Amino acid sequence: MLTLLLATRNRHKVQEIRAILGAAMRYLSLHDLPGTPEIQEDADSFAGNAVKKALTLARWLGQARTAPAADLAARGCLVVADDSGLEVDALGGAPGVHSARFAALENGRTGNTPDAANNAKLLRLLHDVPAGKRTARFRCVVAVARPAAPGRAEAAPRLFEGVCEGQIGFGPRGANGFGYDPLFIPEGFQQTFAELSETVKNTISHRARALAALREWLAAQQAP
Repeated sequence: MLTLLLATRNRHKVQEIRAILGAAMRYLSLHDLPGTPEIQEDADSFAGNAVKKALTLARWLGQARTAPAADLAARGCLVVADDSGLEVDALGGAPGVHSARFAALENGRTGNTPDAANNAKLLRLLHDVPAGKRTARFRCVVAVARPAAPGRAEAAPRLFEGVCEGQIGFGPRGANGFGYDPLFIPEGFQQTFAELSETVKNTISHRARALAALREWLAAQQAP
């Protein structure tokens, strides 16, 4: 069974990835592996952050000499890292790569900020923007890297991208999901991501589209 190390501690994201990729693989997150390196997501693009996370963890696994990290590398574990966020046209593409720490930017803090604070800031900035100008999209880039054995050349990560177009509502609605889900209304729907069922969201979301491409690639790699 192929093992995927998901470069996240976000349990919502782990559940979403597992639901989309299916039960035929073993999934581990950073919660399951002690001693993983801390990674600062300071790239200026989603792809840059995803690649940085995937390569850093793949290199760490490849250099590991003790269990369980060394065992994962020996069994051919793949590292799966993603970066995603919201791009709002009226804000020039913000919050973009700063989506998880959007509220912190205005007061000099670092690190991620609570979803409620990020959502409140977004609504405040869009207060005077009419419905027709509130277009936005969620974008996700997934990077997949394989730990290289000592003395072997490192392979470049494979990248998979997904986009979901939509618009920002005038207030939060729904209790599902996380992040900006209560504000984002995907194209073709009246409900926010937080009002849609997990089944529907996992068909149309940006992460679902990127992971669907990854799923096809994984199937091709495992084909006889």
